[in-house]
Order: sequence, then C-alpha cells, then structure tokens
Amino acid sequence: MKKILCASLIAVSLFATTACEDFLDVNTNPNGPDALLQPELFLPQIQSELAVAVQWDGRFAGFYTQNWGYTDVNYSLDLHANPLADTYAQLWRAVYWSMGYNLSDMIESGELNKKYDFVGVGYILRAFGWQVLTDYHGPVIVTQAFDPDRRVFDYDDEQTVYAEIQRLLMLGIENLDRTDGLDAASSGLSEADLIYGGDREKWKKFAYGLLAINAHRLTNKSTYDPAQVIGYVDQALSSNADNAQIGFQGEVSANSNFFGPRRNNIRYYRQSKFIVGLLDGSNPVLTDPALIGEDPQEQFAGQHLKDPRLTAMLAPSPDGQYRGVTPGVGFTEWPAALASQRPKTLWNTLDIEATTEPQIYFFGNDALFPLMTYSQLQFIKAEAAWIANNKGMALEAYTAGVNAHMDFARNYAPDKEVFDQRKAEYMASEELMPTTEAGLSLSKIMLQKYIATWGWGFLETWSDMRRYHYDQNAADPVYKGFVLPDPLHISNQEKPAYRARPRFNSEYMWNKQALEELGGFEEDYHTYETWFSKPE
Repeated sequence: MKKILCASLIAVSLFATTACEDFLDVNTNPNGPDALLQPELFLPQIQSELAVAVQWDGRFAGFYTQNWGYTDVNYSLDLHANPLADTYAQLWRAVYWSMGYNLSDMIESGELNKKYDFVGVGYILRAFGWQVLTDYHGPVIVTQAFDPDRRVFDYDDEQTVYAEIQRLLMLGIENLDRTDGLDAASSGLSEADLIYGGDREKWKKFAYGLLAINAHRLTNKSTYDPAQVIGYVDQALSSNADNAQIGFQGEVSANSNFFGPRRNNIRYYRQSKFIVGLLDGSNPVLTDPALIGEDPQEQFAGQHLKDPRLTAMLAPSPDGQYRGVTPGVGFTEWPAALASQRPKTLWNTLDIEATTEPQIYFFGNDALFPLMTYSQLQFIKAEAAWIANNKGMALEAYTAGVNAHMDFARNYAPDKEVFDQRKAEYMASEELMPTTEAGLSLSKIMLQKYIATWGWGFLETWSDMRRYHYDQNAADPVYKGFVLPDPLHISNQEKPAYRARPRFNSEYMWNKQALEELGGFEEDYHTYETWFSKPE
C-alpha cells in the first residue's frame, strides 16, 4: 500500500511538473512572446510615445530657435549648449526602443493579418521617426538599427537616412492603396489610430507632406528640385481639416499633455522677445506704419495693431502688456520693482498655480498637439516657389498659409470678436498681406512660417534656421530681428548649435567607438554642421 501511494505521489508530482513546464513554455524568446499581437494593440502607444518625444526634445530645440527662453540668467540652453545627458535624447529612446521592434512587429502583424492599412501607417511612422531623429541628431543608426545579432552599431550619414525615409514613405503609400485586405473598420485602424481615426486618404496626404519636408530640407544642394517639393505639397494636406494632431485626456499626469501644467515641464519657460516682436508689430518685416494706433483694445491704444494671433498664442504680463524674455537674460531685465512686467507662464499663470484664466494655445492639460499642419506645408510651397522664381505661386501659397494659421489660432482666441476685428485690419494691410508679387519677400515667408510652427514645429524651425545658417554674415537676413546670444556657451567655441548629441546611456556608454569616429566626444560636437544645411 505504501509502495502504491508513493508511486502515485511520484506520478502526480511528475505530471504536475510537466504540466507546469508546458504551461509556462509559451515561447522560445526570453524577451517576449513568439506569437505576434494584433497590430491595433501597438499603434496607440507608438503614436503617443512619438508625440511626447517630439515635445520632450522640442523643448531644447525651442531654446535654439528662441521660441522661448529661461527665467534665469545665462541658462545653458539659451546659450546653445547641449549637455551630455539622457535628458536631451528622448527621440532617440522613442525611435529605437519604445517604437523600435514594436513598430516592426506591428508592420509584420499587419501583413500576416491582411491589415495593410496598419502596414502603410507603420512605414509612414517609421519614416517620420527617422526624419525627426536625423533632423535633431544628424548621423543616426538606420541600416543596422534592428539587427538582433549586433551589440554595437555603425552610424549612417544623413544622405543615407534621407533616402531610406523616401523609400519607407513610398512603401507606406503603396500599402494604403491596397484593396485586397481588410478595411479600416474591420482591421481595427479606426479605433486604434489616435491621429486620423483610420482615414487612409489623410495618411497618404501626411506621407506626401513628409516627402515634401524631406525634399525641401535640401535647398542648399545642387540637386534640390523645387518643382518636386511643390508637387508633393499639392498631394499633401489640403486644409486644416487634414492637420495631423494627437490629443491628451488630461485627467492624470500619465495621460496629460507633456506641455500642460499638470506635467510641470515648462514652468520656467517664457515666450521670447522674438516671437512677441513678430506678433505685436515691432518686427521690421511684419509692421505697417498705417496700423499704429489701430488696435481695438484700449490697453493697446497708441500701439501698433496686434496680430490677432497674439492673444491666442502668448501670455500677457500681469500688467496686461505682452513681453518676452531675451535669451541668456531671463527675468533680470525686470527687477523685483518691475515684477508686473515679467511675462507669465505659457499656462497664463504667475507660476505653477492653478488658474481660471483661459489656457494659452496648446499648453493645456488636454490640448491637441500638432505633428504636421496645412499652413506649415503652404509655407514650404511658398519658399520652394520663391526659389524657383515663381513669385505668383509663392504669393498664393503665402496667403493660403497665413489664412490657414489665422483660422487655426482663432480656436484658441480668448475673445473671438476682437480676433476677427484685428484679422480684418491685418489681412487688409498691403504691407503684411501683399496682393502683388513685388510686396512679397523671402523674409515674410519664413517669419510667417515661424509663427505658424511656433511652440510645436521645433525641428522644422530649427532646420530652417540651420539651412540659412542663422543668418550669420548674411547681407540681407531672412530672420530679421533674430539675434544669436552673445556670447554663446563656452563649450560652443563661438559657434551656434547644429545638432544634438545622441543618447548618453546607449551611445556614450555602449557604442563608443562608432561615436568617436563622428567626433562625438568633442566638446563642440553639437556645433558640427548637419549635412542637409551644407552647400553642395
């Protein structure tokens, strides 16, 4: 009896052990399941991570372009420094890790399950990631990026990356054109897509917009083709209804806008003097003497007509006037006795405290954040047409771009009636909105584009400024009114920033040799000029 019981217990034990091992042995890969998940389980997180990464790193590029400045004096980023830290490389983390294999798996799963709309969107998002990454860092790792057999990786030059972006975008469009798979409702794209709700046509327009951006970066190259850029724009976003934006719920920190007060990431940032000048009539390009004393609001009596977008985009000082900080100077311009003249936060507060005042622009906790807009692309078309000496087309695109951004900004206006009054006067000004080719200038195109991309299109603006080399030594500056800090940070060796350093924890710790070949350990590496901006 004892022998039978013992044998039975051993058998049960063996069975239990075997069953347990069979149950746990769901895959051969120790890092994740072998079975691919459905693509709709990947997409929302990938889109959210990419948007937050643009905001995260955009904060720092925003200092270089003077979207804003810091409240303290001699803040390093105001002076174009780029410290060696992970803090300044969230895009790197997003593209290689958060998206990384997840995006690859989403594309593969889409192909296996005949959800070709996910495949198309996946290729487009991969291309978007490479575009923002190379625009921010210069050389990046693409060819070997997702090789599982490697532990160190070689960098690709930007020319190689740009070609890969084009290839991916054409693949994306090709897959979105397929009709042999599931439609957006059946595939799950309608529910999973946080940007366009599964609209294939809008995703194709986004892809053509990115092709236009990619091709237009190369204005300093002999191969630059303005006709190609214009052709891409004409197939891209056709109105504000096509704008690519991603929303935030704003209920808790985890689902709130990265720029919102709940996240507290821009507490010490203030709008720059440069952007205020573009909107208050004091910039020498965007001013009209006939509009002095024409503003409808009493507190601005005697001043130049305010651009209607001023109150929608920027925060007033406590005394009701609009001012901006000078990079490197901060609040020292206004001592304690003049505290009422200091610009408020971009949340329309004196500090982090809550407010019942209207939130400014897209800096609220639940605000939509743009990734590409119709007005942005119209200004690209205007510049391309200007370069091609098609001034009539340039004027048409310039007018469309300003009108579109006016309509976009109106959604955030605290007083829409006043906005409309100002807009009517602004749009009737021949100086600001010329009706003849002779009244248009490249400077007007680029400064209006700066306004339209302020606060979100950081890498677009920074790429533009680098293409024009910050107007250094320019006989006729494009960005009139823009002045680089003097002196720049000591690490810059008297040169402005042209790239950000790669992520510290991966590249400086584990991929040293490849980075050393680029000069990445040099103190002024961040001032090395990017390929796309070099004349060739």
